[in-house]
Amino acid sequence: MMQPKSKTREYIEAIVTAGLLALAIRSFVIEAFKIPSSSMVPTLLVGDHLFVNKFVYGLRVPFTKHWIARFRLPHRGEVVVFIYPREESKDFIKRVVGLPGDLVRVVGRDVYVNGELLHKAMRPIDGVPTDEAAHLDYFLESTDGIAHYVQHDKLFVREGGEYTVPTGHLFVMGDNRDGSADSRDWGFVPLGNLKGKAMFIWLSWDGEGKRIRWERFGRWIR
Repeated sequence: MMQPKSKTREYIEAIVTAGLLALAIRSFVIEAFKIPSSSMVPTLLVGDHLFVNKFVYGLRVPFTKHWIARFRLPHRGEVVVFIYPREESKDFIKRVVGLPGDLVRVVGRDVYVNGELLHKAMRPIDGVPTDEAAHLDYFLESTDGIAHYVQHDKLFVREGGEYTVPTGHLFVMGDNRDGSADSRDWGFVPLGNLKGKAMFIWLSWDGEGKRIRWERFGRWIR
């Protein structure tokens, strides 16, 4: 006859099971990420907390860059989280502009991928303070059918360039085009550094105003 489990043992087993389940989910399915900088403004603001889908591109051995299985490449226009190539203790978030083999050319505010100009139309954007909007231009850009806002400084034109994306790498840019350190500065992202696709905002905290941005809750990231 089996001895009944003690309450203490039941509690310990429940805690261990919950911990293992949480670790598995974080390692293979979903991970939380906090936006630390303004490089993805206006799409993502400093203090946005979002969930990252780690399963969509494949399965990786936890805490390594070794892939168990790959499902698909990122699509152009998707917002991805990855291990920063120059300092692998850091995670970065940017938008995919170029895939392996693509030729990306940046001329002023214009971005060409394989000779095709990314469609861009100037649009006003809600919720931007007047003093900030005074020196910024906002555009609705379409990258392979994914429409998203980008911003440019009216008083600053960033130097462009031409970039051929190597095999096994991505070319990424921030939506804050004049205020983002990205593939234009530090090079390409190895596919092995990819962590997942940004999904939606589950919390947004305005550190300067000391308030929760309720209006951003549940916003899907495009």
